[in-house]
Amino acid sequence: MMCETGDVAGGAEGEHVGGVSASFSALLEDSAEDLYEHAPCGYLSTLMDGTIAKINTTLLGWLGYRREELVGRRRFADLLTVGGRLYHETHFAPLLSMHGEVGGIALELKGADGTRLPVLVTSVVKFGSDGQAQLIRTTVFDASDRRAYEQELLRARQEAERERDRVQRLATTLQRTLLPPVLPVVPGLDVAAYYHPASADEVGGDFYDLFPLTGGTWGFFLGDVSGKGAEAAAVTSLARYTLRAAAVYDPDPVTVLGNLNTVLNHEYHGTDPRYCTVIHGLLVPDAGGATVILAGGGHPPALLIRHDGAAELLDTPGGQLVGALPDARFAAVERHLGPGDTLLLYSDGLTEARTRARVRYSEEQLRDFAATLAPATATTVVAAITDLLAGFADGVDDDTALLALSIPRTGDEEP
Repeated sequence: MMCETGDVAGGAEGEHVGGVSASFSALLEDSAEDLYEHAPCGYLSTLMDGTIAKINTTLLGWLGYRREELVGRRRFADLLTVGGRLYHETHFAPLLSMHGEVGGIALELKGADGTRLPVLVTSVVKFGSDGQAQLIRTTVFDASDRRAYEQELLRARQEAERERDRVQRLATTLQRTLLPPVLPVVPGLDVAAYYHPASADEVGGDFYDLFPLTGGTWGFFLGDVSGKGAEAAAVTSLARYTLRAAAVYDPDPVTVLGNLNTVLNHEYHGTDPRYCTVIHGLLVPDAGGATVILAGGGHPPALLIRHDGAAELLDTPGGQLVGALPDARFAAVERHLGPGDTLLLYSDGLTEARTRARVRYSEEQLRDFAATLAPATATTVVAAITDLLAGFADGVDDDTALLALSIPRTGDEEP
């Protein structure tokens, strides 16, 4: 039994070895000529002037020519398209002459019926024992699939760019609906605003407004909604119009923020809570300038720049995030603006920006910078801070909004 088992195993092993040997034998018997003629790529040899001396069956089949139509009658450049011939004469042939080889060049061959075949070409000069160039050997690979892939990739990229442009236009249009297109003209006041979006693809959460109330008073606010995109835009729209409506009903800034807090907390108290930071103010003109009452809800403090260069951050102690808590508390501060004084509201995109030293730009740095601008108007303050932001370059990674109000100095020419 052991003998029989061994005979069977030995026979199977012999067949396996014999099969491998037969395969190798078949490969050894494969002629070099047949391999050349029917290789999976095109081969041709030309004289140094480009005249075709030899071409394989594969390349002839791709181009649709008979051998006698090309050998000794045509040059390699004759098989190229007009653009290909120009490139061959100005780049391909000079490089081949200097280096003796050129590899992986993308060209197009022109078939007998006029069709174009995208190919990758590699050429090598064969030198004789005396160092003289004898002929040029060229290998041609069919690049049709690669060209099709590249074209599909280009088409997909163009489609993606069109979609990106569409999204950017939509975001820009939506953002414009959340900000006043122009600020109103306020008698005896210079006003200016600026908005810098951190992304062209998403709607930001910063918002501001300036609007008239009864008795010659004006309401204004600047805020920042948590998050970005369509959801943030919905909260921004709700916050902006709630603030305006609440100010008309009762202009007291603390009351206005309390009403906004009630609305946001009621609308967004579920699994996707939304909140915002806001600084809301009331401006009451008088003979010497204007009185400003400010209430803050978790927002960076407003900056008061006096005409003599003194600068003050107006903290509103106890001001909490708007919409986060049902019973949030808010506080107010009051200041008087005289001729040459400027009040600046801003979002944290400014005070959280990174300088070129990669450190955060603080509120104290902003205060010190603003003091150097005095005496200044709202327009010049906003312009200076806009230039400051531009100097941060890529350091501004959040939306930034600015709103400035100033009392022109007596005798100064208003912008």
